[in-house]
Amino acid sequence: MDLGIKDRVALVAASSKGLGRAIAFGLSREGAKVVICARNRERLFKTRDDITSETGHEVKAFIADVTDREQVNQMVERIIDEFGTIHILVCNAGGPRSGMAEEFSPSDYRAALDLNLMSTIILCYEVMPHMKKQKWGRIINMTSISAKQPIDNLILSNTSRAGITGFSKSLSNQLAPLGISVNSVCPGYINTERVDNLAKSFEASGEGTVKDFYSNIEKAIPLGKLGTPEEIAHAVTFLASEGAGYITGVALQVDGGFIKGLY
Repeated sequence: MDLGIKDRVALVAASSKGLGRAIAFGLSREGAKVVICARNRERLFKTRDDITSETGHEVKAFIADVTDREQVNQMVERIIDEFGTIHILVCNAGGPRSGMAEEFSPSDYRAALDLNLMSTIILCYEVMPHMKKQKWGRIINMTSISAKQPIDNLILSNTSRAGITGFSKSLSNQLAPLGISVNSVCPGYINTERVDNLAKSFEASGEGTVKDFYSNIEKAIPLGKLGTPEEIAHAVTFLASEGAGYITGVALQVDGGFIKGLY
């Protein structure tokens, strides 16, 4: 299937590892001109080289902290100088610390909101003007199943990720007349460093072992297994495609059936 994104310019945030890395690979395989960014120089440039080596397509890499609007602005300006526009934006960032309400102060919530919600808003505000000019764009905001079904020991994530879905839905209604779609993707439990860290925190809390953590999760997933980063990348790549133009305002869970609710 031709997804119609060959030579489209795609910016994937926080893409040196995990889901962002897999998404950047997926878009590059489809022929998109991919730009990746992250804070860790060594890991970022290794990812750039790995993608180029596998797909044969050039990838640009920028060191940037997506919570810092000035850094994001400078990165976007450099992308525009080189490519003329941005067609596809994937907003992504790491997850906040695990823990229960009594373990955190208001400053922890502010940090979580900066990391997830505000980074998404900053990226969208910097890229939207360019999409509006061309009357075409795909914005995919990465969030989590915790935005739909709160997870007990992830109160920071529950709070910040839900904000992303609300922002995305509101923005989708405003940008739809301009040919720009805005969707959220809500990954479930995926085999990433992030989930491995949650497993280690589970063990450190004395609730059980790392093996118990994964066993409990797998039992709660109807498909009986954790997902892979590539499975998330497939969903994001489709939402970025020409054929997904009539899909907007959706919060798509990719979770093996973990969410039990209807919506």
